[in-house]
Amino acid sequence: MDRVSFNMEFLFRASPTIIYKFLTTPDCLIRWFCDDCNIVDKRFVFEWDGEQEEATVLEDVENEQLRLEWDEFSDMDEYLDFQLSRSEVTGETILVITAFCDDDEVDEENQFWTTQMEGLRRATGG
Repeated sequence: MDRVSFNMEFLFRASPTIIYKFLTTPDCLIRWFCDDCNIVDKRFVFEWDGEQEEATVLEDVENEQLRLEWDEFSDMDEYLDFQLSRSEVTGETILVITAFCDDDEVDEENQFWTTQMEGLRRATGG
């Protein structure tokens, strides 16, 4: 099965600082992304339904970018990337997600991230 990258863009009323906090702190991540989270140094340990997945931080630019490499795919040059910027026209925060999946799962992944972003939007107040 071929793996492909995909990008999605979401707009938020919340500032990049708030969105960044919700991407990088365990208490905030469990409000929209996972059941539990532990972060030590540059290692994220996420838990869903009792199963753990680990990721290492590749890039971390406060209020601008977080890039994680899932341990499961560390030999495949794959990552989960969150890019934050501010629209000069509307003042909204633009969050661009880049991720990877099997080529036959792109629609499912798009739906997953759309649902997750709805949760993030509720958690951040917009």
